Amino acid sequence: MTKGNPAEQTSKVERSGLKGYFAAVEVVAEKNAKAYHTVAEKYALDTDVTWMIGNSPRSDVNPALEAGLHAVFVPHDMTWVLEHEELGAPKKAGQRLLRLDRFTDLTSHF
Repeated sequence: MTKGNPAEQTSKVERSGLKGYFAAVEVVAEKNAKAYHTVAEKYALDTDVTWMIGNSPRSDVNPALEAGLHAVFVPHDMTWVLEHEELGAPKKAGQRLLRLDRFTDLTSHF
């Protein structure tokens, strides 16, 4: 799930070489708790095993947590300043928030 211009964002996924790892790509106008909840419902995702991985507390981590998903925060030096905010905390029992230094650290957890 990403936000922005659908043609541009879809092209980025295509060029990244990662498309084959995803069953679907959703491009939304805003990444907020409602959008995460809507996508989770659309694909009948089990929130007990669904994770958002991102570099933005504001658009990735905090709204995903609010929607009941698990989240992984991978900080990036070039994250737009308007995407900065304090990391939230899990909202329900069993919900997890991981903070990793590098994207490659995901292999130690998944």
